[in-house]
Amino acid sequence: MAITYKASGVDIDAGESMVKQILPLVRSTHSEKVLSDIGLFGGFYDGTFPEMKHPVLVGSTDGVGTKLKIAFMMNKHDTVGSCLVNHCVNDILCCGAKPLFFLDYFASGHLDTKVAVEVVKGFVAACKANNCALIGGETAEMPSIYKDGEYDISGTIVGVVEEDKIINGKRIQVGDVMIGLASSGLHTNGYSLARAALIPKYELDVYMESLGATIGEALLAVHRSYLNEVAPLVEAELLTGISHITGGGLVGNTSRILPKDLTMQIDWNNWQRPPIFDLIQKSGSIEDEEMRRAFNLGIGMVLITRIENAEKVMEAVKIHNPKIIGVITK
Repeated sequence: MAITYKASGVDIDAGESMVKQILPLVRSTHSEKVLSDIGLFGGFYDGTFPEMKHPVLVGSTDGVGTKLKIAFMMNKHDTVGSCLVNHCVNDILCCGAKPLFFLDYFASGHLDTKVAVEVVKGFVAACKANNCALIGGETAEMPSIYKDGEYDISGTIVGVVEEDKIINGKRIQVGDVMIGLASSGLHTNGYSLARAALIPKYELDVYMESLGATIGEALLAVHRSYLNEVAPLVEAELLTGISHITGGGLVGNTSRILPKDLTMQIDWNNWQRPPIFDLIQKSGSIEDEEMRRAFNLGIGMVLITRIENAEKVMEAVKIHNPKIIGVITK
């Protein structure tokens, strides 16, 4: 008896069905700068920037880690795509760049088109909110790699920044202040530790008064994008540095942009931690230092600015409940 590709675990028809379902969603993110439709071997984007003197392209790639395990357990798949796009947007924002286009990768053992379309809806929602075009992607079905009901996603983003508006930390100096912007929760980091602390003790559908939500809902809170409020500050040249607080925590990520002879003095009591972190720490008996390395602890992005500009910056980002959390020192 002849073996077919479908019998071996790969359903080409399901993949083609998915493409038909997501086509109108993807097209809704396109502007006149997108010169191709999905289905070609690459996505075309108009690379002319007549309004810019010296445009510099900025690229980044990332995933959402084991936050996906929570999505599997909750059977909720329409938010992790938004988390991925927003994560990538924030990463290039740290360089001063605005997003142009995004490419996604979706891999599973068995393609469930309903689940895949839900994930793509998340990509689309965040791309539209960030004025970013979704111009292509890859859907891979690998039955020998992934468990049934599970998948992985990653994404690549490309943005642009005027050369003289690039932010790379070189202008940071002693006395600059650190302004922390509130996170929505864990964002996309620390989920292996969070699951180790919480899953043995709680069901994800348990409602917690302190969280104002179920544990699962709190863990799936969408990673915030800070683009719309921070980009104007980049244009106005009010920032000397930006750090996105992901794996490695506040110190690990902000240290990446500091000149070698500078450090930071952080007041860890100057903002209110979201209660999900208290629940994780108590459940796992986790030391403070480990919490600070693994989680953002309520600060999703740090803006560094001259002290005389701090009030203006705080007003511009007030939607993110900003707090002065530290100062740059020798």
